[in-house]
Amino acid sequence: MVVGKMKFTFQKRVKLAQGLWMLSWLATVGGAITFTLGCFLKTELRRRGEVMDNTDIHCVPNTLMIVGLASMGGNYFASRICQDALDAGRFPRWKTYMKPFFGCSIFFTTLMLISIILSYIMKGSLETSLKIGLKNGIRFYKDTDIPGRCFQKQTIDRLQMEFHCCGNTDYRDWFEVQWISNRYLDFSSKEVKDRIRSNVDGRYLVDGVPFSCCNPSSPRPCIQYKITNDSAHYNYEHETEELNLFIHGCREALVNYFMGLMNTIGAVVLSVFLIQCSVLSSVRLLQTSMEAVAGQENVEIDTEGYLLEKALKETIMEYVDPVMKLLLLNQVGSSEDKAEAGAATS
Repeated sequence: MVVGKMKFTFQKRVKLAQGLWMLSWLATVGGAITFTLGCFLKTELRRRGEVMDNTDIHCVPNTLMIVGLASMGGNYFASRICQDALDAGRFPRWKTYMKPFFGCSIFFTTLMLISIILSYIMKGSLETSLKIGLKNGIRFYKDTDIPGRCFQKQTIDRLQMEFHCCGNTDYRDWFEVQWISNRYLDFSSKEVKDRIRSNVDGRYLVDGVPFSCCNPSSPRPCIQYKITNDSAHYNYEHETEELNLFIHGCREALVNYFMGLMNTIGAVVLSVFLIQCSVLSSVRLLQTSMEAVAGQENVEIDTEGYLLEKALKETIMEYVDPVMKLLLLNQVGSSEDKAEAGAATS
C-alpha cells in the first residue's frame, strides 16, 4: 500500500525543488544551532562538575552535538540533490545514494527526538547528582590545603553568591558539618574545647554559615554566626529575618537553572526536528516524482510522488533486515574463528 501519494505537474516539481533547497539550508542552520546549544550546555555542566556526583546528564549535550553535526551534513547533501532535481540527465546519479541517505537521516532525526525527550525527563537524575555533589562540596569546604579539594571553598562560595542560595537544601545544612578548618581554631579556647567535646565525632559545629550565604539586600549587617540565638543580637528574630541570608538551597536553584536551560533548548531543537522532518518528506516526494521522468524526453510530464512505497512496517523491515543479516554473519564468523582456534589448540 502506497503511503502519501501526490500528483505533481512540472511547475509543482519546480516549486518543490526550490522550496526544498531553501528548507534544506534552513535545516542546516538549525543543525548548527543544535550543535552550538549542545556545546553551551556541555560547558555549563562542566562548570558545575565539582558539585555534581555523576555525568549521566551529559548524554543530553553529547547527543545534541552529534545530531547537530549530522544534520548539517545531511541537509547539505539534500541541498545538492535539489540542484540536480529538475535535470533528468543528472538526477539519476543520486539514485544509489538515496537509500543510505534516508536510512542515516531517519536514524539521526530519531536521535534528535530522543535528545528532546531526554532534556525533559532528566530532572530526577540531575537532582540526585546535585544532592550528593553539593553534600560532598559542603563537607569538603574547609579542606583548602588538601590536594584535589583546594578550590572547593571557592566553588561553593561563588555558587552561593551567583545563584543567591545557601547550603544544599537550605542554610541549616551548614549547621551539620564542620566548615571551619582546624588550622583556624584556637584549641586553647574553652568555647572551642566545649563545642568539640559536645560532639560525638569531635567536630566543631556552629549555628553559622559562610559569608557567601549573606543576602546583600538585607537592611542590616549580615548575621552569619549564632543565627538561631535571638538573644545574641539586638532586635533580632531568626525566624522572621528572611532577608538576612539566602533562604533557598543551591540544589533547588541549580535544578531550576538547568531544567529551564534544557527546556528552552528542547523547544528550539523541537523546531529544528520539525524542519528536519519536512526536509525528509520533501526529498522523498521529489525523488519519487522524478523517477518517472528518468529516460523521458519530455521532462514536463505529470508524475506521481509518494512517501512510502509499502506499508510502514514493511518499509522498516526493508532497512532492518540487511543490518540483522550483517550482524548474524559477524556472529557466525566469530564463532567459526573460535572453533578453529580451539581445534588448533587441541
